[in-house]
Amino acid sequence: MRNAPDGGDAVLQAFRSLGIDYVMSSPGSEWGPVWEAMAHQQLSNEPGPTYLTCAHENLAVGLAMGYTQITGRMQAVMLHTGVGLLQGAMGIEGALRGAIPMVILSGEALSFGDDPDLDPGFQWQGILNQVGGPARLVEPLVKWANQAGSAATLHNQIVSAGELAQRNPRAPVYLSVPIEVMKQPWPAPDSLRMAPPAPVITATPDDIAAFAERLSAAACPVIITEESGRTAEGYHALVDLAEKLAIPVVEGRFAPYANFPHDHPLFAGAGRPDVVDEADLVVTVACRQPWYPLKDVPRRAHVLSIDDTPFRDHVVYQPSAAEQFLEGDVAANLALLAAAVEVRDAAAVAARRARWDEAAMARTAKNAEAIAAARAADTISPALLFAMLSDAAPDDAIFVDETITHRPFLVNHLVPRGPLSYFRVHGGLGQAMGVALGTRLGAPERMVITTLGDGTFLYNPAVQAMAFAKEQGLATLTVVTNNHGYNAMRKDQTNYYPDGVAASSGLYLGHPVTEFEYSELAAPFGAFGARADTPDELEAALGEAIAAVASGTPALLNVSLDA
Repeated sequence: MRNAPDGGDAVLQAFRSLGIDYVMSSPGSEWGPVWEAMAHQQLSNEPGPTYLTCAHENLAVGLAMGYTQITGRMQAVMLHTGVGLLQGAMGIEGALRGAIPMVILSGEALSFGDDPDLDPGFQWQGILNQVGGPARLVEPLVKWANQAGSAATLHNQIVSAGELAQRNPRAPVYLSVPIEVMKQPWPAPDSLRMAPPAPVITATPDDIAAFAERLSAAACPVIITEESGRTAEGYHALVDLAEKLAIPVVEGRFAPYANFPHDHPLFAGAGRPDVVDEADLVVTVACRQPWYPLKDVPRRAHVLSIDDTPFRDHVVYQPSAAEQFLEGDVAANLALLAAAVEVRDAAAVAARRARWDEAAMARTAKNAEAIAAARAADTISPALLFAMLSDAAPDDAIFVDETITHRPFLVNHLVPRGPLSYFRVHGGLGQAMGVALGTRLGAPERMVITTLGDGTFLYNPAVQAMAFAKEQGLATLTVVTNNHGYNAMRKDQTNYYPDGVAASSGLYLGHPVTEFEYSELAAPFGAFGARADTPDELEAALGEAIAAVASGTPALLNVSLDA
């Protein structure tokens, strides 16, 4: 029985001081001191974070990402020394790309059994001894990485690291915590400070006025955005700005958020529609270089940029065409800009609005015609899947997307409704199921629907995610958009060698997937599973799956597509 607090208590108190709700962990044997502190917290009914055990490191990191994105509240992840960091590295890199703050800890041994008062276990000498320490493994993927040297400084190190993670540029931070440090007595301070939220920093009034002047004077302005919908405030502020001057809004090719309503007349599509080259002024909002390749910069437009971090030190190549920057909190600056712009030519604004009203009606009619034809077919097209999914989902559903080949169809036919209704997974593939469960944890009253290809499904820790969903009572719908192969790989090979051997023989060695009947994976976990090969089967399966999730049962659909 402990009579005095030790480093495990310091870790737990740091989580409390940061307002951490959950500790997402794929555990390692070194975390005994923290487990002891959390057991004491639970038995004593003390307030503090809830501990969640995950069976895969990427699942733990994904949970933290999803929860933070939907709630805005940073969480903690505990992994097992260097090997756990390596397993979780894909998710950590995704959090860096997505500017998602989190505190990541992993353990370590420093004495390797030579301290007569501490036996960390034979594994530390035999298989867990990392060359140079685990911080070296993760340094390029985080904003800050270090090792705790003493229990006396451990609490403050974690708290300051968490505060750093939430400042721009937001990013994960990492601390290696040796067993020896956690076993040391912790001289807890007499009073403990709760970390305040990061302040909202806005551009100067002069910068806002200069931006407003150029936007108000533009004859053909266009907005391109990727991440203005990171918060509900940013989503609504962009709508207000666009509506005031009737500015069409384009989403970047891989926008990770619902930034603007897709059924709004001013939504001009994704990627690079013709309006980009018609524009005399392009405003990029929380957007990386939205044209690819670089030579495809808008032909006649001046470019302005609104971003909290327009240049990021972890990005290798980030050229910019912007002539002027508006830096600081994106949502706050958009709101200030919307208040500052002026309607100087009411007739021109009305003409723009009429043009985009007409374009929206034409787009709606074209999509309806395409879906009507698809419904009459014997097979399921990607467009039909996303249209039917959009129609069947509750109005407040949240979509977590990890599609590749099928994403253009998703953008055209899936209609997320409102802010924080769509999240695209950041970074490498294999994270969507964890992000979806974290999203569901943070928004238990809303249905969460995951869309991912068959190849991507195989990258995810699906077994561990479904087991976690069952254990925690987190029902989500996972939809596998199955085109029976890695089509992106076949497409790229054809592009590289249009007259090559594979094009003439059909021998695409990178295309085959190790396929099985994915829906059968639902049964061991008490989930609903179904396969759909025709539009009628899809309609029935979607109805049953959504009803199952609404009743608290996870669901997995394997949808066989014709493209």
